Amino acid sequence: MTVLLSERSQIFQGADAYAVSDYVNQHVGSHCIRLPPRGRPMASISHRTFSSLDLCRISYGAPVRVTSVALESIYHLQILLTGHCRSDSRGEEQVFGPGEILLINPDDPVDLTYSADCEKFIIKLPVRLLENACLAQHWTLPQPGIRFAAARHALSELGGFLPLLGLICHEAENAAEPQVQDLYERIVANKLLALLASNVLRVVPQAAQGGGFEAVREFIEGHLGEDISIEQLMAVAKVSERSLYSLFERQVGLSPRDYVRRRKLEQVHARLQLSTARSVTEVALDYGFMHLGRFSEAYRKRFGELPSQTWKRHR
Repeated sequence: MTVLLSERSQIFQGADAYAVSDYVNQHVGSHCIRLPPRGRPMASISHRTFSSLDLCRISYGAPVRVTSVALESIYHLQILLTGHCRSDSRGEEQVFGPGEILLINPDDPVDLTYSADCEKFIIKLPVRLLENACLAQHWTLPQPGIRFAAARHALSELGGFLPLLGLICHEAENAAEPQVQDLYERIVANKLLALLASNVLRVVPQAAQGGGFEAVREFIEGHLGEDISIEQLMAVAKVSERSLYSLFERQVGLSPRDYVRRRKLEQVHARLQLSTARSVTEVALDYGFMHLGRFSEAYRKRFGELPSQTWKRHR
C-alpha cells in the first residue's frame, strides 16, 4: 500500500479548522475558507517540504468552501483520497471523487467545496520547476506560460505516478540528500508534462536532420534520461505514427516504446556496473523507471539477474 505522508509528518490532529487554514496560508497557498455556522470541526494536516515542493495531506472534518483569487506563482496538484470535491472554475463545474486528480493553474481562480469526509493530498509546485522541465526536454515553452487542460484524470491513468509519490514522501520523511530531492522533483515535473494535456508543444524541431531511423536512434540516445514521446519520434523521423511503427519494425523488430525501454534498461545495466552508482533506485529513477517492482522484473528478463545483484557485484 502506498503511504502519502505518515504520522511522522503530522502538524495538527483534531485541531481547530481555522488554525489549519492559517498554516495552509503560510506554507501551501493563500486562500479563504468558509465553514458551517455551527459546530467545531476537527481538522488535520500533515506537511513536508521536499526541495522546491510542498507535500500536504489535509482534512477539515466538515463541509468547507475554499476560495482564492489565483495561486500566481505555483501549481496545485490535488489528489482526492476520500470524499468529494466540487470545483467551479471560470463557470465550469466539475465534481471529483476518490482517486481523481485536480490540477490548478497559477492564474486560475480557486473555488472548491469539499465534503465533510474529504481528505486530500496536495503537491505545491513552483512555476519555474515546470518551465525548466519543459526547456530541458527541448519542448516549446508557451509565451503566456504553461497551462494544463481542465480535464479529469484518474490516478490509475498516470502509470507509476502513485508509487513515485510514495517514494517522494518516504524520502521526505527520511531526510534525503539535496541532490536526491532535486532528482525526484525533476521527475515529477517531467511526468506531469508528459502525461497531462497542456498547451506545451511536445515536438522537437529537427530542421537540420534528414529524418529516418538513424536520426531517431541518435535522438533516443541523447535523451534516454527523459520521457520520450511518440510525437517527438515522429517529428525526428518526419513520418506519420503508422510509418514510425513500420520503420522500427523493419530496423529493430520492436515497437518504438519497446525499443526505448530496452535502451533505457541497457543504459541502467551499464551504470550499475560503475563504482560511482550509489543505489539501484537512484539509477532506475534517472531513466524514468517509477515502478521498481516492474523494473526489476524487466531487468531480470533482459540480463538474467536482478539489478541489485549487478550493483552488488561491482561494489
